[in-house]
Amino acid sequence: MTQSAPSPAELAILKHLWSAGPQSAREVQTGIERETGWSYSTTRTLISRMTEKGLVERADVHGLSVFKAKVGKVALMGQMIRDFAANVLDLDGPLPATAFAGSRLFSDEEAAALTRLLETETSPDVAEEADAGEDEA
Repeated sequence: MTQSAPSPAELAILKHLWSAGPQSAREVQTGIERETGWSYSTTRTLISRMTEKGLVERADVHGLSVFKAKVGKVALMGQMIRDFAANVLDLDGPLPATAFAGSRLFSDEEAAALTRLLETETSPDVAEEADAGEDEA
């Protein structure tokens, strides 16, 4: 990957932001508290680090800091899957994406984009296009 893969904690925040859209740190914390058990300060610290790493971006909206995922879901998941396949399973080449068809994480369009991404040798452009289309929706 061009940057290091997000930690499980960072991934929990990214998944929340992908599904909920831009939110304040308090809204993020409320949204993931049941899953993570984190305090507000833990969530806020993690979001700040993620901003520094380029995983999320911060905007000021009426004096309130609002955060949104800066990395695309399909692009990041596709790269993580490719890295896992190459580094753990020693697989090279196109990957079948049918194993992810039932995932609640992806819409039908995102699953199709992930399939196209994984079935090609090297084309993160497919994922970037899918993630760009998600921003326009």
